[in-house]
Amino acid sequence: QVQLVESGGGTVQLGGSLRLSCAASGNIFSINTMTWNRQAPGKERELVAAAFRGGSTNYTDSVKGRFTISRDNAKNAVYLQMNSLKPEDTAVYYCNALVTTFGGTRNYWGQGTQVTVSS
Repeated sequence: QVQLVESGGGTVQLGGSLRLSCAASGNIFSINTMTWNRQAPGKERELVAAAFRGGSTNYTDSVKGRFTISRDNAKNAVYLQMNSLKPEDTAVYYCNALVTTFGGTRNYWGQGTQVTVSS
């Protein structure tokens, strides 16, 4: 079985920074795309940033220039550096990974970590 464990959430003031981490463990053969997603109260979950195994990344427009996604393939980990945080970034942040095990390939989700930005 595969588990994704997130850490690094918390409460910061407007303009502050946080760094989220997500590590995958289990009987992993390989990991393709790793993403960070978020869900604010009363809203649908949205994709924030994606990091592809080959090294490319992309971001939703609202976080471009403020957030940076990175991954460490040797550690099966993905990170999200969030700078210049705004109240509208407040949400539960979830990591997701497309993982191949000997049983096949599927998406796995972490349990989520709360990020709160106060004004």
